[in-house]
Amino acid sequence: MTFWPAPSVEAPVHATVTLPGSKSITNRALILAALADRPSTLTGALRSRDTDLMINALRAMGTGIEGDGNTLTVTPPAEFTSAMVDCGLAGTVMRFLPPVAALAHGDVAFDGDEQARVRPLGTILDALRSLGLDIDGNTLPFVVHGTGTLRGGPVTIDASGSSQFVSGLLLSAARFEQGVTVNHDGARLPSMPHIEMTVQMLRQADVRVEAPTDPRKAQTWTVSPGPIRAVDWEVEPDLSNATPFLAAAAITGGEVSIPHWPRITTQPGDVIREILVRMGAEARFFENTLTVRGPGRLAGIDIDLHDVGELTPTVAALAALADSPSRLRGIAHLRGHETDRLAALATELNRLGGKVTETDDGLQIVPAPLTGGQWHSYADHRMATAGAIIGLKVPGVRIEDIGTTAKTLPNFVVLWHGMLAGTDAGHAGGAGQAGGPGAGR
Repeated sequence: MTFWPAPSVEAPVHATVTLPGSKSITNRALILAALADRPSTLTGALRSRDTDLMINALRAMGTGIEGDGNTLTVTPPAEFTSAMVDCGLAGTVMRFLPPVAALAHGDVAFDGDEQARVRPLGTILDALRSLGLDIDGNTLPFVVHGTGTLRGGPVTIDASGSSQFVSGLLLSAARFEQGVTVNHDGARLPSMPHIEMTVQMLRQADVRVEAPTDPRKAQTWTVSPGPIRAVDWEVEPDLSNATPFLAAAAITGGEVSIPHWPRITTQPGDVIREILVRMGAEARFFENTLTVRGPGRLAGIDIDLHDVGELTPTVAALAALADSPSRLRGIAHLRGHETDRLAALATELNRLGGKVTETDDGLQIVPAPLTGGQWHSYADHRMATAGAIIGLKVPGVRIEDIGTTAKTLPNFVVLWHGMLAGTDAGHAGGAGQAGGPGAGR
């Protein structure tokens, strides 16, 4: 077991950090390009473990994908073929690709990391069965028996465990004979911005989508059958991956700038601006660059993170270093993410001396003096980066398997050290440097 000594600082952090593209946008664009009516180009695509798993899976199913860097040319296959798909621990692969596999001529077998075999998949697989698909299994590993087509039509699901169940059905639906109408019947849907991202990208590809104007009242989405137009996608920087760097400014009273931050976006990571301001930081735009300046004292926060649950590890780390208590609410669904993130955050913060209590739907965090020690990552990239945030202010934090950050940010270690050195960290190093080639999950 390898532990990375997280660097700590006494002076405020001042840096510019240029980040690679969004995983969420990259993997959606890859699927839409593979289903499109002609070749497409992706510019600014993220290259990480999750996106490489998607690329390899689509290639195995017959899609032509050329390019080794962040510019990719995607050529749709004449028909999708039988394949073996390695999902790793990527929710977008295990939940977005089974509907594509329904269009394959032959069997597509799915498997992944050991931790992935406990992630909930029954919702998407049962939905596909009701739409006419034959599938063996309810969790990884499972086999989709593709016939080259899928009937489609109406389906009712409980997607309260993950918004990816809705997005997975919508992305391929235009290629189904009857399209699809997805009705969510269950508790409040998490991560609505990710569904809005899916709808926006489908509309960019000229797919007809009817979406609820107020998802709190009506939760039904309809995709009409028809062609998916090829789009030359320009991928935004990954705003969720930006959050640890902005947190560094907030907790050290420093200043961190992120270039190319979009003024209008469907990425949930954009909400970090509001969160940091509520905790006392300053956030401002200038010439398409977001700059966050940290306060003298960081205030606690009472916030519902239901729609932006992926920000929870960063916000929990901030809360543990604030000067007043925090309550993070609306995030019970995080118990089904890469790990049980609520239990993991409580365990690791308390291991260092924190006072964190799990609630029914979140965490109660009372600031307490923290000491160095081991921080376990649970093969979860956002747990690893949360540990790095804590380590900035708490000397002696040692993070297990920092290479797990390769899931969405392969050169995290290079970027982090570059930020602390005050350089433009985004231009240092390349993919695969977080713990070495092949590191992480």
